[in-house]
Parts: sequence; structure tokens; C-alpha cells
Amino acid sequence: MKQNLFIVLSMLAMTACGHDITKTGTTIDKIDGGVTNVVQVKSSLSLDISTDKACYQPGQTVTFSVTGTMPQGVIARYSASGEKVSERPLTSNTWTWSAPAKDFTGYMVELFQKQDDGSELVLGTIAVDVSSDWTSFPRYGFVATYDQSKTLPGVIESEMTFLNRCHINGIQFYDWHNKHHWPLGGTKGNLDVVYKDIANRDVYTSVIKKYIDVQHSYGMKAMFYNLCFGALKDASADGVKEEWYLFKDQNHTTKDVCQLPDGWKSSIWLVDPSNQEWQQYIGQRNDDVYDSFNFDGYHIDQLGSRGTVYTYGGGTADLQRGYASFIEAMKTRRPEKRLVMNAVSSFGASTIAGTGKTDFLYNELWDSEADFSSIEKVLHANSLYSNGKKQTVLAAYMNYGKSDGEFNTPGVLLTDAVIFALGGSHLELGDHMLCREYFANNSLKMSNALKTAIVHYYDFMTAYQNLLRGGGETLSIDLTSSGNSINAWPPRMNTITTIAKKVDNRNVIHLINFLDADNLSWRDMNGTMPEPRLKQSLSMKLKASEKVNKVWVASPDIHGGAMQELTFVQKDGFVTFTVPSLKYWTMIVLE
Repeated sequence: MKQNLFIVLSMLAMTACGHDITKTGTTIDKIDGGVTNVVQVKSSLSLDISTDKACYQPGQTVTFSVTGTMPQGVIARYSASGEKVSERPLTSNTWTWSAPAKDFTGYMVELFQKQDDGSELVLGTIAVDVSSDWTSFPRYGFVATYDQSKTLPGVIESEMTFLNRCHINGIQFYDWHNKHHWPLGGTKGNLDVVYKDIANRDVYTSVIKKYIDVQHSYGMKAMFYNLCFGALKDASADGVKEEWYLFKDQNHTTKDVCQLPDGWKSSIWLVDPSNQEWQQYIGQRNDDVYDSFNFDGYHIDQLGSRGTVYTYGGGTADLQRGYASFIEAMKTRRPEKRLVMNAVSSFGASTIAGTGKTDFLYNELWDSEADFSSIEKVLHANSLYSNGKKQTVLAAYMNYGKSDGEFNTPGVLLTDAVIFALGGSHLELGDHMLCREYFANNSLKMSNALKTAIVHYYDFMTAYQNLLRGGGETLSIDLTSSGNSINAWPPRMNTITTIAKKVDNRNVIHLINFLDADNLSWRDMNGTMPEPRLKQSLSMKLKASEKVNKVWVASPDIHGGAMQELTFVQKDGFVTFTVPSLKYWTMIVLE
């Protein structure tokens, strides 16, 4: 955040995937009004680290593994929100750590070597989440294909290994079901070996069970997906009554329907989610699901505003109240199971949150919420709706206008930087990366560079979750940077945009690089967002009335997110320091 008297010692070239260079760290000397000398720390991320779970209970044993040869003299340092907790020398590629007793805490783990010149060389980083409840910091993923290819040895394990490396702690099972009104393939106690989903794709029951087992072994939770009000063309034969449906007219002659493509099993006709008989019916079908599969909860979907629709009796249906009624009924029926409900374009968001019965909030963003500024508005609204008690996951589909090829790495990383810096999470990782509302669509691929960068971004979101997602209050700051255009949120092109808040005794300031952005939509529809230029040695000056004891920075783009303590001077009501670098996103913390 501010200006600085220190010279960054050797910033070498950084790759687009976040492989890096040098870093400044531990304080040596202090003077009145600031810190003048810091230990030089260099970084070369050569060690790939993994953990045995995506999240841990307090006191649980964490097992770390390093792929390849572990050099001699490597030390593991464990830090929480920039404060060192402990460190120890390592002698093998596998070791354990007892997670601290403090609940709901993220940790950054750095592997480094001390150099002859007194500097430190960081070789690898990984995050650890110690939280007794996964919904306190949800990192939501998905699976969407359950065909014979998933029965091959190692396929499911490989997919979940990557999600575990990204600390994904909850999984949405999209379109796993047989029929919306009858989710099971077969019946309880007599499950089909294979059945067809809504798109007439094969679904193997054994694949669903295998996914759940592997996910549970990593500490992930499994949530089955279904609409709150869907019935297929044969629903009457399965006990769905005419009086339960929603209609486009008051004389109940035309049912409301979601038309699906020819060749699919059926279109989906909509029932009234507040109808108590329907709630009892689908509640029993869900009981059969829970009795047949070890799912942890129900991901409830809707279809956004349907305009004016009517119940069978001719009254206007209040879908938003209907959603609240449906949530209440599902929670009453199975209070031990978790619930999440989609708010499509924020439709029903306030009533969904107002139930207090969903475990986090979930918004599917569309054209009406396509700007970067919309992300903050949605997150702020959800915080108000839930009295600051619920986290938010955003289903935000990247590069929606591209039909094939690879995701545009700059677009994805800039969007993730904004979502994470604002305190949200992004539903994007699964058995492939998500590009469409039909989750099974995998027409766009992740490049190796994007895969590497995504791991750093999810490490960053997890390690610093208490600063990013742990509450706090918005700050208005006076920050300038010599030779750079700085503006406070919302973003503008050709500027560095700041997001600032106070979290406990820390002022947290995010720098987001919009200097080279070609538009201000997070969607990056056609994958045109250019890679931002790397800015180095940004001299900064921040107005500060309180005494500052420490200034540090961290970025998912540099050193795998490892913290860098900065030299600073505080004088005449200002703190000055130099930020070593800014690619997409750098976080500055003043303590």
C-alpha cells in the first residue's frame, strides 16, 4: 500500500502461471517511524506439494507430500494471516503437522531454504484450511458426467486429486438424476445399474457412489442437484398430480414449461414449490436418495423469473415465497442435511437468505449482472440479506461466447482476482472447467498455464480466507502511486483499482490491475481480455492516522502467494513503501 525506502533486489521475469522470482520478507532492523531493513527472500517454485485432505478439523493430522526430490536444508513455515505459527526442518518427502486447535482458520505453508548470504529461497507453497464446518468457507466444485468412461481405473481419482489440490470442499452433482420428479434410477433397494439422465446420457450408479466415496476420503461434501419444481412428461404415472402445477393462465389450461432440445428425454414442466403435497412427494423421493446414496445435502435449483404464473386454483403464484416455503419443508424433513439454493440473476435471493436454512448463498450471474461492479453488488446484497452470516458462491460462466479451444487465462484470472478479493468464491472447477450453464458442456479446455495459476489462486483464497472472507468493514482510503493511476472501486479501464477494508486490527488493500483491460465485464465473452503488463516497484503513499507496526504484501501471481514483509516509513500522517510487483492482483496488509 504505500511508499517505501527499500530497493527490490532482483525481480526476475515472471511467467503467466505465477512462477516467480524474488521476495522480501522478515524484518531485521526498525527505526522510529518505520522499518528500514528486511531480509531478502528469493523464490523458485520447484516443489509440488499436496495434502491428504481439502480441509481439516481442529487438531486433525495433516499429511503433506512432495513430488520429486526434496533438497537438503528445507524448512517448513506455517503462518496464519501473515503471522508465523511455527516452523520445522524437513528430512523427507512426506511429513505431518497437527492442525492447531483454532477453528475456521486458513494457513499458508512455505517450504524454504536459508542461503549463505542470509536470504531465504522459497521452493513451494500450499494452503491448509482448518474449519470444523465446510460451509464457513465454501469452495464449491462440481461433477457432471457419470458414464462408462468414469468407470475406468484412476479417472475419478485423478479428477478429485486436482480438486483436492485446489482445496475444493463441496461438490455439486449436476444432472446425476433419472427424472426431476423421480431422481433415483430405479427404486430404493433396487437401483438401476445404468439409466438415462435428462439429456439421454448414460449414468452409472456405481460412478455416483465412487465419486462420493473418493470425495469423502478427501473431507469433501457431496450435494445432489435438482430443481425445486420439475416434472417430466410421464410424471402423472409416477404420482404427480395435475393440481400441483404452475400455469400460464388462470384457467389452468397451459402449464408453465422449460422447453428442452429434441432428442432429450423430456422437457420440464413446473410445479408450485409451495404446494404442500408436492413438498411431501419430492421430500419422500429425496429420502429415497439419501437412503441409497451417501449424499450430504441438496443443491436446490430454480429458473429465475417466470413472469406471471398461476396456481391450479387461478391465484397468482409467488415463486419467491414458494422457494422459502420449499426450503423450510426440506430442512424440517431432513434437518441433518445441508441445503443450498440458486438465486438466478438474484431472483429470490433475499427470501432464500431470509429463511436462514441454507448453509451458504449461491448466485448464478447472467447478463443483468455482467459487469465487474455487479459482483460487488451481489456480494454486498447477500451480506445484508444474511446479516453477514453467510458466504456466497458465484456461478459465473467464463468465455461464454467461445465454442471451442482454450479458456482465456487473463480473463479467468482477472475475474477470480475480483471475486476472491471481494470475499466471494467462484464455482468453476469440476471434472472439467465450467463454461456453460449446462455443466456437462466441456467445449473449452484449461491450458497447463491456467491449471498452474488456478492452484495458486485457490491456495491464496484458502490461506488468507480470514482476511478475504472473514468479515470486516469497508474502508475509504487515500492512496497514491507515483506514475500510476489509482482509483477506488468500482473499476475503470487504464487504472489500478483498489478494494479496501478493515479486518480486526489490519487494514487490507487489494490492488487489481485493469491497466490493460479491454472491457469491464467479468464474462470475457469471446476470450479477448489481454494479459496485463507486470508492474514492478510501485512506490505508494497512504494516508494513515494510526501507528503502523508492519506492512506486508502477498499475491497469487508471485511466489505462490507467500507473504513479503516490506520496508516502510511513517511520517507526517502518511505511510510510504514500495510494492514489489503487480500482475493481476496484489494484497497489501497494514497491521
